[in-house]
This record gives sequence, structure tokens and C-alpha cells, in this order.
Amino acid sequence: MFIDSAKIKIKAGDGGNGAVSFRREKYVAAGGPDGGDGGRGGDIIFQVDDNLSTLADFRYKRKYAAGRGGDGRGKRCSGKKGEDLVISVPRGTLLRDAETGRLVADLSGDEPQVIAHGGRGGWGNSHFATPTRQVPNFAKPGTKGEELELSMELKLLADVGLVGFPNVGKSTLVSVVSEAKPQIANYHFTTLTPVLGVVRLGEGRSFVMADIPGLIEGASGGAGLGHQFLRHVERCRLLVHIVDVSGSEGRDPREDFRIINEELAKFDADLAARPMLVAGNKCDLTDEETVESFRRFVEEQGYEFFPLMAAISYGVEPLLNRVSELLSKLPPILRYEPEPLPLLKPEDGASHEVHVTETDGVYIVEGDWLPQFIQSVNFDDYESLQYFQRVLISSGVIDALRAAGVQEGDTVRMYDLEFDFME
Repeated sequence: MFIDSAKIKIKAGDGGNGAVSFRREKYVAAGGPDGGDGGRGGDIIFQVDDNLSTLADFRYKRKYAAGRGGDGRGKRCSGKKGEDLVISVPRGTLLRDAETGRLVADLSGDEPQVIAHGGRGGWGNSHFATPTRQVPNFAKPGTKGEELELSMELKLLADVGLVGFPNVGKSTLVSVVSEAKPQIANYHFTTLTPVLGVVRLGEGRSFVMADIPGLIEGASGGAGLGHQFLRHVERCRLLVHIVDVSGSEGRDPREDFRIINEELAKFDADLAARPMLVAGNKCDLTDEETVESFRRFVEEQGYEFFPLMAAISYGVEPLLNRVSELLSKLPPILRYEPEPLPLLKPEDGASHEVHVTETDGVYIVEGDWLPQFIQSVNFDDYESLQYFQRVLISSGVIDALRAAGVQEGDTVRMYDLEFDFME
């Protein structure tokens, strides 16, 4: 079964807790604190696997979790890092935040991508020893690992996409120009899943061709199988529109051509504007005058026309050579850029609670919303830094620090961020 969409939940590992421990050795007096730090939680990593072609596995397993970081121990021993979880997906898989629709990653390359980061390990009590506090009986717990619900969508990576009505010869063409062996029969929707074939023209020239199930009128709205599979031609650099020029099934080739183009435009305007070649198949089932009449119709609309008899490979070579020529001039296959986390608006922070504690002159600020907010700020950018300061003011963080007794020059710590307080 071909499955090209799924929804899963992922949970990175929580960080381990810091340890409360004191050095206890014979002949060593007042050994002091020696609690180690907790280990970092394991990450959730996605990796492309070219042996996979569908998302079927994710229909049966929907929850994935990485390992928790180990707790710290005495003698300043840090906890073990949690085990990463590597999830393999087919090339061309898009990951989106199921709640917001934000594009998290386009898994089209070979590099593994960390999608959910493990929590930070907590500090052991050895970090909290000072000249005035020599016996700290506390440690810092680990933070939670990132947790996401993801919508997964597979969009195949192909240079050329074949479009057209059912039973016009798309699968036949793929079978004669590549090693792919799609099912071929004289009835509609013989092809029920997308088929990829590598076309080799010699001299190092090759490209990937995608055969998708035939489209019908209303495909963009879900009729037939079109809506389900149109997504697989969205990345294609070039479209080849195959038309049964003979009208062997009682349809008008001109009307077929118009309907398919309209459905492409309804589904995605950019897809409809993609470069397109038109191939008139089944020329052996009609007369030359009909073929030439359809050629004039196509060329009047600004498209190149190629007559075909795909079953016997007639006219195939000129079409493939032209496809190869155009591909050499077209941009590479479309890759989608991940969308950054949305910035927290200053007014949004007004209702968010913060908790400030003072530990040996260090003011620790905590709040459920703060980690995501800090992650969204680029501290190397002046405008982003100003935005950070405005949010601290509007959200009440600065007021909370003043209420806790902070003075100019005191150290303020927000999770991994540490800075001096300045009025």
C-alpha cells in the first residue's frame, strides 16, 4: 500500500538531574560538595533512507521517544547522555508542526536533521558552592526534552512529471524509457501509486521521471485519485502532458488538454506555470490530419508538441532529447525552506508568569514560555536584541527582578542565558 501522509508524536529525552553529594574520604576533612551534572537528553533525528518509498510504517507506530539523560553522581561524575533516536524516512518527506502548520524540515538531502532537542542536564551541587555557602544541599533538575506532534507528507523528488487523463499511455512511456515496470492495462486507474523511473540517455545524461495516477475533471477538489497524488508533481522541474490524440475513449483531445491544465491551476498556480511539453500519444489509432490539427492547436497556445506511439517507442527519442535539453537549463528540484519559530509578540508576554529566585547573588528567572522565547531571539542582531529587551519589560520580567531585589551589575540567569542587569 502506498501511503504518503501520516501524523506522529515525538518526544526528545529529558535531561538528567544534578546530584547532591559531598566528598567523604578518610583523612579528608570538609571535602565539600562533589555532585555531578545530569546528562543531556537524547535528540530525535530524522534521516533519509532511499530504501523507503512510503510512510506506511508511521501509520502503525505513532509515538517516538529518545532516551532520558542519566542523573549525576558523586565525585563530580556526570550522568550519561540519553540515547538519540534516529527515524528513517523516504527522500522528499516534509515535516510540519501539526498544530500550526509550520514547516519544520524538508528531508530531501543526505544530512541528518535534529528535529527535537533533548533537555539540558541539571547542575550538581558542586556548582553552587561559594565562600559563604560551603554546604549546598540542593542541585538543579534537568529540563524537559522538546515534544512535537508532526504531520508528515511525502512529495516525491523527480525531474519530470507525467500528467494526463487515465489510460493515455503515461505508464507505457515510463516502461519503455526506464527500468521501471508499472502495471499496464486497458482500463482506468491501472496506476494506483506514483512510479519513479530513471531515464538514461548515455554520455552521463539521465533524469528521473514520475508517473502519477491519471487525473480527471475535479481532481484538484478530490475527484478520482488526482488530489491525493498531485502533490507528487509539485517538485518537478518540467511537466510532460500526455494526451490521447486519437480520442480512442470517446473524449475530445482538446477538451482533455484544457481540463488537465485547469486542474493543475486550481491545485497550484505555480504548478500550472511550470514548463510543459505536450505529447500526443496513440497516433497509430488516428489519421495524420487529426494529429496535425491537434499539433496546431497546442502550438497556438505556446507549447511544443511531440507525436508518439509509446507502445512501439515511436517518437520517444526526440521527446527525451528535448526534455534533457530543457532540464539542463532549468533550476534544480524544488527544496522547501524550513520556517522559523514564530516570534513572541511583546503584548503576548503580558499574561505569561515568571518566577524569580535569588541564589548567592544570582537571580534565576524561570517560566514555561521563556525557553521558546529565548530560542527565537538572535542575540547577534541589534534589532532582535532590542526586541528581547522590550519583551522582558512588557511581560513583567524586569518588574519581577526589581521586586526580588536585583541591583545594577547583578547576574541574571534564564536557563542557558546569563547576563548582567543594567538599568
